[in-house]
Amino acid sequence: MTEQSARELVSSLIASIPDFPEPGVTFRDLTPVFASGPALHALGTSLTEPFAGRFDVIGGVEARGFLIAGAASAICGAGVLTVRKAGKLPRAVLREDYALEYGTAALEVHEGELPPGSRVLIVDDVLATGGTVGAAARLVERAGWQVAGISVALELEGLGGREALGDRYEVFSLLQY
Repeated sequence: MTEQSARELVSSLIASIPDFPEPGVTFRDLTPVFASGPALHALGTSLTEPFAGRFDVIGGVEARGFLIAGAASAICGAGVLTVRKAGKLPRAVLREDYALEYGTAALEVHEGELPPGSRVLIVDDVLATGGTVGAAARLVERAGWQVAGISVALELEGLGGREALGDRYEVFSLLQY
């Protein structure tokens, strides 16, 4: 499947929910994409192909990033690094705090989960302000691994996510809204 046909398939299934979670916001719901085997396969393939041969493992950011990482992993044969919300991992962790619109949040990975220098492709559903994937990238680097790139299903333009990440990481987004 070409990248363009993958875009068309994935885009055709995304549900747009006006005024959710608050008035004036349009929520882009990917659950119909996840429920379609062909669309999920197209998404996983599309998000990994630009980085083919340049990553060892796929870092899925909780929670929807886990679904994408799992599908992509099955397609390309790479493992999955779970980048979890704080307090969910049972062994020793590295933690990265980041700012939200109102408050802060944190992501964690298990210390030593991967060999030093492992190349991690970070995947998530949406790039908005860049806070979550930026924190994931910093966490990967602090763990002694390399960020091979950042790949997302949707990029919400106008919210500054790509700009917040700067030129430090290669970023791919299948769709832009």
